[in-house]
Amino acid sequence: MSVRTQGNSAPEDRIGDLPDPVELAARRSGGRGAVDVRTLTRVLFERLAELPPGTPERARVRAALIEINIPLVRYAATRFRSRSEPMEDIVQVGTIGLINAIDRFDPTRGVQFPTYALPTILGEIKRYFRDNVRTMHVPRRLQELWVQVSGAMEELTVTHGRAPKVPEIAANLRIPEEDVRACLDAGRAYNAASLEAAQEHEGGLALLDRLGYEDSALTDVEHRDMVRHLLVQLPERERRIIMLRFFANLTQSQISTELGMSQMHVSRLLSRILTRLRTGNSWEE
Repeated sequence: MSVRTQGNSAPEDRIGDLPDPVELAARRSGGRGAVDVRTLTRVLFERLAELPPGTPERARVRAALIEINIPLVRYAATRFRSRSEPMEDIVQVGTIGLINAIDRFDPTRGVQFPTYALPTILGEIKRYFRDNVRTMHVPRRLQELWVQVSGAMEELTVTHGRAPKVPEIAANLRIPEEDVRACLDAGRAYNAASLEAAQEHEGGLALLDRLGYEDSALTDVEHRDMVRHLLVQLPERERRIIMLRFFANLTQSQISTELGMSQMHVSRLLSRILTRLRTGNSWEE
């Protein structure tokens, strides 16, 4: 990804080649050696307003404004350093927001440029993550809340010297713990891992090798469903005999004692019941 400033500025047309604005800013700041960035930004915007669009001088002043305000972009980008995206890419996306802010800024409104530009830079970065990075859709509310949660996590980590717990984050932001958990899940939706990619911390096994297993009882699902359908058709006494014999693993002798009947009668009933179940016929007295 690359970001180019608009206009016809050449590589050598940088702030060091703008003696007039720099000298003017230095004089207005009292002749100090280090020119205040805010003062220089204000002076450059004054010069920009005086220059007609499309002129090389205007392009040079605009490029200087971009260059001296790059630290503001880097400051905004640090809010997203917990993401898996390279910081360089985030800074470049934020620079697009800086350029848009410079082109739209009106110095006559009495607002400091950093105050105006920071929301624009942050908005551009958030839009980039929302539209280009996530591998699954996440509601806009959670996307915006995730920025607050990630910031609170960083602050609490510094304060406590450890990773914060969900209740601590919720208390810090004064939001329900359920929202924090939802944000943490949403924050993991930026990158998809290949099922075939080897995992170093798992001895080189691919994720696919560690997901699920073949259930040996899966082939019996249909049989169990059919038996359940037939059992509900049995009278209560016969159904109880089947449950005691095959689910409680009682012997015929134990069943006869449980039901108060002879073992021979239990045996005849079992034989009759199983015959009906095997043929799938409904029970008839």
